[in-house]
Amino acid sequence: MFKPYPAYPQLANSSRSAAPRSRRQLGGLLSGAVTCAVTCAVTCAVTCVLWLASATTVHAAEIHVHYDTGFGNSISVRGSGGGLSWSQGSAATWTPGNVWVINTPPAAGGFTFKPLINDQLWSVGSDYQVPSGNSVVHIYPFFGPSQGSIQTISGFFSQNLQNSRNINVYLPPSYFENQAKTYPVLYMHDGQNLFHDSSAFGGVSWDVDGTIDTLIGEGRMREVIVVGIDNNAARISEYTPTSDPDYGGGNGDTYLDFIEDELKPFIDSNYRTRPDAANTLIGGSSLGGLISFWAGWTRSDVFGTAVCMSSSFWWDGRALIADVASHSGAKVPFTAYIDAGGQNDGAVNTNDMRDTLEAKGYQHGDDLYHWFEPSGSHNEASWRARFHIPMERVLPFE
Repeated sequence: MFKPYPAYPQLANSSRSAAPRSRRQLGGLLSGAVTCAVTCAVTCAVTCVLWLASATTVHAAEIHVHYDTGFGNSISVRGSGGGLSWSQGSAATWTPGNVWVINTPPAAGGFTFKPLINDQLWSVGSDYQVPSGNSVVHIYPFFGPSQGSIQTISGFFSQNLQNSRNINVYLPPSYFENQAKTYPVLYMHDGQNLFHDSSAFGGVSWDVDGTIDTLIGEGRMREVIVVGIDNNAARISEYTPTSDPDYGGGNGDTYLDFIEDELKPFIDSNYRTRPDAANTLIGGSSLGGLISFWAGWTRSDVFGTAVCMSSSFWWDGRALIADVASHSGAKVPFTAYIDAGGQNDGAVNTNDMRDTLEAKGYQHGDDLYHWFEPSGSHNEASWRARFHIPMERVLPFE
């Protein structure tokens, strides 16, 4: 802010009729006025320079590490820039809420970094990124083993469907270690096939927990809660949005009502989730892929991403492909991952759905991902082998 000019000194007897009594007095008064004017000009110039300097200052980057180290321990940070080094850590400062903060010198570009406990124990996963030299970055690391856990909710009853089923919830490695962290949620169908070989069809599970644990430990995806929803005798009816002339079905929307209105509120109330659509995914294979696509297509305000493996797009005369093709409104704001194998796995229908989505403006690597696995077939072993592919694409490490 500019300072006001100091008032000029008042001349004694300064009425128009009054005059200085001597030439020496007049000279002194003029000298004082000139000195005052020069002082004001200098003050104004210095103020302008300081104001411009503050306006153009590049602020330092801030790294906020959310982690409770326990008494007597501390967080340090090593990195590739911003005054950080990979050989020796810079100490972060504890702040209330167990948030450790470090300010790095201003830098023109971004840099990578990683936190350590007591400058000895590295966090698990990939390096973190400061995108620019004056960014504020919040991270929620963990330092223990990259191994999640599974909880079973037995006999979860649905008022919508009037039936019960078991729900298996995979909690990622940091869930109990870093309780400040919240997580996206992936809802998956055919829950018996996801985690345990003993309950899986054909005796081979997807090994969802093992795959995700490995990807997280290697820094190839971010952590996620997985909710495995068991199927039952009404599987065909529940997993199909329309009725097929040969197989019937068509109760898919009631099944999705169950997930949206009953199961999701329970999960969001009992686990540390990020409940918005951008962090709510739904996925499955075969008919499970079909109903997942339908969920993203018709309920994008709830399910922002659909993971659809070997989807039964042939169902009801390819009704879903036709529905997408006939859509004339604004582009539905969801992300679709679709794939198929080359061994009797519906690759032609999947390719046609890909082409239809492209025609509607979906772009690869943005809101559309497509994968073709030449050796893939329609079974749990094939889905297990490539489950890492959608996880790395729709849940990349950040």
